[in-house]
Amino acid sequence: MLPAAADLSLTVRPGGNLRAVDHAGGVHLAVARAAALVRVPPFPADRRAAGHLPAWRAERYLAARALLRSLLAEAVGADTAREPLAARPGGRPYLPGSPGTAVSLSGSEGWVAAAVLHAPGGARAVVGVDVQSPYRPSAGLVRRCCRGEAPGLLASLPESVRAREFAWIWTVQEACVKAEGTGLAGRPWTVPVAPGARHGQWRGLCWRSLRAVSPVPLSYARGPAGPAPAADRPVPHRSTPDAKGDLP
Repeated sequence: MLPAAADLSLTVRPGGNLRAVDHAGGVHLAVARAAALVRVPPFPADRRAAGHLPAWRAERYLAARALLRSLLAEAVGADTAREPLAARPGGRPYLPGSPGTAVSLSGSEGWVAAAVLHAPGGARAVVGVDVQSPYRPSAGLVRRCCRGEAPGLLASLPESVRAREFAWIWTVQEACVKAEGTGLAGRPWTVPVAPGARHGQWRGLCWRSLRAVSPVPLSYARGPAGPAPAADRPVPHRSTPDAKGDLP
């Protein structure tokens, strides 16, 4: 078990697999290297769904779903973990047989992530997760996604640090529009995120970045908005979007 904020517990497993539970928000998260999941037998429906994809994308598709099903078994139960997954028109995944359980998936350059938020009693729950391998953002992309003093602040950072910090910002923005169910149509670059920020709220959603604990930039958003996560101790900046990285 790793040290974390009072409302967040973390566990590291073989293969770079990090599991986290946000006890205040009820969110279960996992991030892992896709290569560590290739030997997990895929769920038959997932295998069929991946049949039309290029090999590289099918591998990540199946890895993300293997991670999600493992997370569902832990968070909700084995029966829910075996349910078929479907996608809404915008690509948002959901479990038709479990309307009170929200799920989200992401993938980027060798990493996959999953999130589960279970609301007992059929209450509405929404969740979004995003993982992003850093790469150098253009000045135009930084200006598009960041507001106020943020572009100048990012420009002052060493290149590798700037790439990682921008990736953290983008994961928040993507996680928020995923939870909202709008994806890129929701204009994620308009979600305000300050460099170094660890948690906040946007349009009734609570978001959080797993800085200092995740091996790769990883953020999630949940709703309806509840108590904000406990304040984390600030750390120095250390943290881009990959249009082909996200998974439906």
